[in-house]
Amino acid sequence: MKLDLLAIAAHPDDVELTCGGTLLRAAEQGYKTGILDLTAGEMGTRGTPETRLKEAGRAARILRVTHRENLRLPDARLEVNEEYKLAIARRIQVLKPRTVILPYWEGRHPDHYIAARLGYEGCFLAGLKQLPIEGEAFRPFKILYSTVYYREVRPTFVVDISRHFDRRYKAILAYHSQFRPKGKDKKSKVDIPLDRLHHEVNLIARYYGQMAGVEYAEPFLSKEVMQVEDVVALQVRSV
Repeated sequence: MKLDLLAIAAHPDDVELTCGGTLLRAAEQGYKTGILDLTAGEMGTRGTPETRLKEAGRAARILRVTHRENLRLPDARLEVNEEYKLAIARRIQVLKPRTVILPYWEGRHPDHYIAARLGYEGCFLAGLKQLPIEGEAFRPFKILYSTVYYREVRPTFVVDISRHFDRRYKAILAYHSQFRPKGKDKKSKVDIPLDRLHHEVNLIARYYGQMAGVEYAEPFLSKEVMQVEDVVALQVRSV
């Protein structure tokens, strides 16, 4: 398999909440897209790992991704070690993505910023010919970071998802156990009513859309300088 775009995230539903619209747009453009979830979210307040995996499958179909899988690494116990880095490197060699989206390298949830480092180091190791794993050496060309979970940073660029916002929201709602539970779980202190979820998803996408003069957008950061071929065709008005 050779993917054009692969999103790597710590938990099921992270991709939907951060870059689902971008994956939809890429699929519409004819690119092969994929999602690699590192954990099944088994430490979450709601739902079981089995339930969340089924929900992830439904969301993947809505997002029109070519491939989705879960490494089943331990939720809330991610750490940067050789075992986990090699697990990611193996999948990079198999999936061969040209571009990889990772979580931003800072944030509130340790799994998110640890996933960023694991993803980067896994991508790097995958390109080493002497790596002690089976498979052909391969290294992605570009790594991007989704900054939705860390809004203190100014993105390098945003992707217009205005036409894909509604379908992306349907993919988020595919996680019934997280956002549409049957009755309130008395053991849970987490309350995410649908009206608040919709408001926050809408507000965040509008905020980044406003930066570029579009209705809805998703933000990304690149560590490298971006090269422009045609300065006359640049998007986003200055004055």
